[in-house]
Amino acid sequence: MRAALRTLVNGYDYLVLYLGLAWLGALCLAWTPIAIIAYPLLSERRGRALGRYVIMAVFRFYLASLSLSRRCSFDLAALDALRDAPPLILAPNHPCMLDAVMVISRLPNVACVLKADLMKNLFLGAGGRLARYIRNEPVRRMVQLATGDFACGSHLLLFPEGTRTTRCPVNPLKGSIGLIAHHAQVPVQTLLIETDSAYLSKGWPLFRRPPMPIHYRVRLGKRFEPPQHTRRFMAELEHYFAHELAQGTASHPADCLLRQPERAPDLISRSPQ
Repeated sequence: MRAALRTLVNGYDYLVLYLGLAWLGALCLAWTPIAIIAYPLLSERRGRALGRYVIMAVFRFYLASLSLSRRCSFDLAALDALRDAPPLILAPNHPCMLDAVMVISRLPNVACVLKADLMKNLFLGAGGRLARYIRNEPVRRMVQLATGDFACGSHLLLFPEGTRTTRCPVNPLKGSIGLIAHHAQVPVQTLLIETDSAYLSKGWPLFRRPPMPIHYRVRLGKRFEPPQHTRRFMAELEHYFAHELAQGTASHPADCLLRQPERAPDLISRSPQ
């Protein structure tokens, strides 16, 4: 009986994870033709507002669907305090592919810096163009567009690591966030994403099932004032992330979540569903 039950649970976990990813793809794909049609018809202001709101709603619906399975939980309530905040650069650490989904799902006016290839992606490209998301290259153009976008009261989501974390507790940070904060004179709000799983981290095989349930939590970190000295600011920001994120692994010094996913420690307090 135990073996049969274990088999059923494992099968259910696979369904939750991979039908869940297929569900996200279907939701994005359903929005693609509408976004393509709306892009030339709507003004930039209306297209931006519609595109960002729909992406928020789709991501929120997707995460709610996963939560109903009781195999994934998301504690994202801390982000709600930012909904009516003035323009900010949102700077999270980047443990997995769901990080942007979690942040955007709670905030209706977020500009996201995307890799240039993703702006041509079948699932994300049309929606990203309608929402006036920003390509990450060339850097000078990215800084100009990001600086101009704050005029509509938006938040800018930019991962300082540039890619998913591969070195615990945080990768070396890229300087673009300091450049944008300096030129736009906009504060940087750090976000600390914590999880007890290495699922969808850098190098995680797509069809590998992690131990479940999986828990995610996003909490607000320190808010840095607009920097006057970019290099000094980047050093301070990297030190802050390293110190804050190291606290979660202090009781497991031999275990790095991203290096040893099969032994992922419980990094967060498991909040009620």
